[in-house]
Amino acid sequence: MLGVKRTATIREIKTAYRRLAREHHPDVNREDQASARDFAQIALAYRTLSNAEERARYDNQRQNLGWQSGSSVMDSNNPHARRMRRAAVQRRWDAAVDRWMEAERKENQYRSQAVFTTVSLFLSTFMVAVFKPRIWDTTDNTGRLIVLLLFTVGLCHIAFRIRDSFRRYTYKATETTSITEEGEPLPKPFARTTATAFLILGYAASFGLGLLASKYVYYTLLVDMAFFFGNNVRPDMLFYPPIAVLLVDTMHTVATKIDSY
Repeated sequence: MLGVKRTATIREIKTAYRRLAREHHPDVNREDQASARDFAQIALAYRTLSNAEERARYDNQRQNLGWQSGSSVMDSNNPHARRMRRAAVQRRWDAAVDRWMEAERKENQYRSQAVFTTVSLFLSTFMVAVFKPRIWDTTDNTGRLIVLLLFTVGLCHIAFRIRDSFRRYTYKATETTSITEEGEPLPKPFARTTATAFLILGYAASFGLGLLASKYVYYTLLVDMAFFFGNNVRPDMLFYPPIAVLLVDTMHTVATKIDSY
């Protein structure tokens, strides 16, 4: 699959993998299922051969399947036995590729959730700062109770999403990670402190930019709708971004599930 000899070094295997991965990467061959499957097989081959234990097991299986002779189907060298062995190997290989592609699909889903939640939080914070909705002021006690309930659920939703994203994509500064001689990326790409600073600064920047924009938007568009939108910063504005994220994430999850059927 990688086009290397059985005695290839790790460096030769890595070079072949990178060359083929660039050629068959899904981003380069969009909507090409054959290229996507080739990419999955190439990645699986690299993962197998770059690990000493997996490579030894793979070489042992090759030897047992193809280089011995005897009376059993697995040992025989007649054409029918060889075809059966190839079919058995292909089935195992296809099953391994399917597992890899399913894991990659789930990883893309987790990554999409992390990005979507973060973007939704920043965008909703910006919009709230611009329009300053007066939901709290214009509703009764029942409406305020609903706002508080949705805010609590939305805040928990964001906290769980951030926690899961941090566990999957960030590492602590005290954690040690092995890096290959050619500078392979860390398994978790972001430091936890960096991700935390990004969230805090992104939230503050979204709110600040929204306040700046609101100075122009209010008097040009919203001054005649003062009953619905305000011009002053109020504590209840903190309630609305988590609610917006909860609603948008829920709709996105439902749409994703519908598309998957």
